[in-house]
Amino acid sequence: MSQLITVTILNVNIHAVTNEQTAQLIEQFIATGEPHQIVTVNPEFVVEAQSDEAFRQIINQADLALPDGIGILKAAQFLGQPPVSERVAGSDLVVRLAELSHQHGYRIYFLGAWEGVAEQSIAVLKQRYPKLRVAGCYAGSPRLEDNEAIVERILPTQPDILLVAYGAPKQDKWIARNRARLQIPVSIGVGGSFDFIAGTVQRAPVWVQRLNLEWLHRLIKQPWRWRRIWNAVPRFSWLILRSKFGND
Repeated sequence: MSQLITVTILNVNIHAVTNEQTAQLIEQFIATGEPHQIVTVNPEFVVEAQSDEAFRQIINQADLALPDGIGILKAAQFLGQPPVSERVAGSDLVVRLAELSHQHGYRIYFLGAWEGVAEQSIAVLKQRYPKLRVAGCYAGSPRLEDNEAIVERILPTQPDILLVAYGAPKQDKWIARNRARLQIPVSIGVGGSFDFIAGTVQRAPVWVQRLNLEWLHRLIKQPWRWRRIWNAVPRFSWLILRSKFGND
């Protein structure tokens, strides 16, 4: 694997990869048979990492840190970092992985989300990719007291890819805590991706995404998320401005 181009935003490292490069790297990771962790870094991750040292270390030590959020692309440009040409969204990546499973027989385990949501998302994906291979699915919980039972449930299924939908940073900490024991070639925290695919949460229309206003759509549809959106947009923007001009 060639050296990846890395951008650093507020001491958080992110790889400047495209969607196509991401798919190629995942196939390379699977071919090695060794465990790899992938994180989908959006502005909210970066803000959280400012006060959560353990989370920042997980991101910075990940085998692949994807630029999931237009704010990441804009911030890299504003701070004079290497250009990040494309957003690699976690929910889009899950669909791409289903396609790769359909084509190459990769076995995927779906962990997390509310009870029944993973099953709904699998049903939707199988309509499009009927040869999708599902190693298993389980809602489970990121709680420490549930950790052992979940690991014991996953181990016999031997997936190539593990998708964990517990939300950040819980999902990413869960993977980091268990990756050595599970020995799964690719483990990814995918946030609310199962909900989007299952249709239990409506994603912004494509034209809204193209206008970079997906955050506004979420605020309108899910006003109780205002604190997270505050971190992802105004607070992130303020931290970027302070980073560039604060020492001038």
